[in-house]
Amino acid sequence: MIGRIAGTIIHRALDHVMIDVRGVGYIVHVSPRTAQSLPPAGEACALYTDLLVREDLLQLFGFPTLLEKEWHRLLTSVQGIGAKASLAILGTLGAEGLGRAIALGDWAAVKSAPGVGPKLAQRVVMELKEKAPSVMAMGAELTVDAAPEVIEDMPAATRKPARAPAAPPKVNFTAEAISALTNLGYAPADAAGAVAQASDDPEASDTAKLIRAALRLLAPKD
Repeated sequence: MIGRIAGTIIHRALDHVMIDVRGVGYIVHVSPRTAQSLPPAGEACALYTDLLVREDLLQLFGFPTLLEKEWHRLLTSVQGIGAKASLAILGTLGAEGLGRAIALGDWAAVKSAPGVGPKLAQRVVMELKEKAPSVMAMGAELTVDAAPEVIEDMPAATRKPARAPAAPPKVNFTAEAISALTNLGYAPADAAGAVAQASDDPEASDTAKLIRAALRLLAPKD
């Protein structure tokens, strides 16, 4: 299994990128959102990857974070969702947007992805509603990107200067809030739904405030 590719971009397209790794060019299929985020040709790049193996086909699919890769794994477990449909959904919603849509039962958001019809979108929401909270709760751990390093063994004339280190990932308030609520005894699906809804509140600007807003939604109604 090829779990990560790190090298130099030698070609970019709307739905794939070719990465040179010590003289070997790997074609990695990506979502349009990921493609737009990649550096230009000639610069270092790293992606987490998932290898699709068929009798007559080998394809690599790339993701900027482990969180997106995990969502891809879940999406492709749904009947009717192949790798390309998964990339279309992730490219439209992103990892956080997908988690929020599933938690809220918002299948219309999933349907907005190219090639995804209403029945398939509803199936995604129904089948992943119980699995999504655990991924959302792990978001803080899985949002670390693939961390491209300075490419070794490149000729000095072609080596690009290393880019400045990426800023530390921002705190994932959603993940922390879901984890806290499940520790309080709420069902993961209920906790994820309340946190997703509470995140619309502009006052929920940190974990504690997000938890309080979610608890108000979870409180029994008179």
